[in-house]
Amino acid sequence: MRRRYAAYAVLALLLATITFGCSGGAGDGEAAQRVVVYTALDEMFSRPILERFEADTGIRVQAVYDTEAAKTTGLVTRLIAEASRPRADVFWNNEVAQTILLKNEGVLDPYVSPSAAAIPDAFKDPEGYWCGLAARGRVIIYNTNLVTDPPTSIRDLLDARWRGKAAIARPLFGTTATHASVLFTLWGEEPAKEYFRGLLANDVAVLAGNATVRDLVAMGEYEVGLTDTDDAHGAVVDGRPAKWLFPDQDNELGALIIPNSVALIRGAPNPEAGKRLIDYLLSPEVERALAESRSIQIPLNPEVEAPDHVPDLTEIRVTEVDFAAAAEQMEAVARFVQDEMSQ
Repeated sequence: MRRRYAAYAVLALLLATITFGCSGGAGDGEAAQRVVVYTALDEMFSRPILERFEADTGIRVQAVYDTEAAKTTGLVTRLIAEASRPRADVFWNNEVAQTILLKNEGVLDPYVSPSAAAIPDAFKDPEGYWCGLAARGRVIIYNTNLVTDPPTSIRDLLDARWRGKAAIARPLFGTTATHASVLFTLWGEEPAKEYFRGLLANDVAVLAGNATVRDLVAMGEYEVGLTDTDDAHGAVVDGRPAKWLFPDQDNELGALIIPNSVALIRGAPNPEAGKRLIDYLLSPEVERALAESRSIQIPLNPEVEAPDHVPDLTEIRVTEVDFAAAAEQMEAVARFVQDEMSQ
């Protein structure tokens, strides 16, 4: 994976110098009252959570957010570039596969939070290097002005009925890259490649991101698309002509559920403050707040009561996936996308 990130390393170090060049080092008196978190969750959702932690604990939070262009990959690249001199204490990712890549690169330290006890084992690392929370689902969104009988499987997008009328995000970043990596794992590399080649042959549009898929489906430029629950729900609450559904509920595949993940950085300058932040992020309070937000993130803690309009994991046929195995496929996915799906 190091080759994949090498092109970003110099930029990452430059950004780190700009951001932290005037900050005190780990040895000064203020550092004990500070925690540095890199977060890929949209700032509009993560900032209120971090501000609440700061108000409750008195620990000053210094947050670095990702950019829309780089998605999660920019922060992952930066963390790898900074590994010999870490500047972050906590990584709060909006998916999990690239968090596992950081584990494999030796960037993370294990930490088993007491707040993680109720999180199902499927959504946390068996060695304690990361833990999931507040998941999103991969869904089919469709324009209600144009579609009365929407596709119910991701395989349906191969059907001639949807030729030139469907869209996906380029599977190079974020949850779409994770989704592709899962398919490479479940189906095998060649069958998964044939699936994506089939989408291209059916003139399925490959767009910049999940939000773009949502917007263009809601506008009627495309009839259906693959996106995430938070994006799809945003179109509904804004009153746009859109609905969404979990795909593959009547077959073995099921719908892919992708958690946020939190992890402690190896050699973190403020490890105790970092652990306190991780404890907080994994708390029922935070999962409840994210479920109640516009992003309707799905609580993983079964003790959390979410609003009625938030999906219930017990009522969804969920894709059974080994996220660690999927992470191993990300380089192959990236190579395939760059070779055959770049425009």
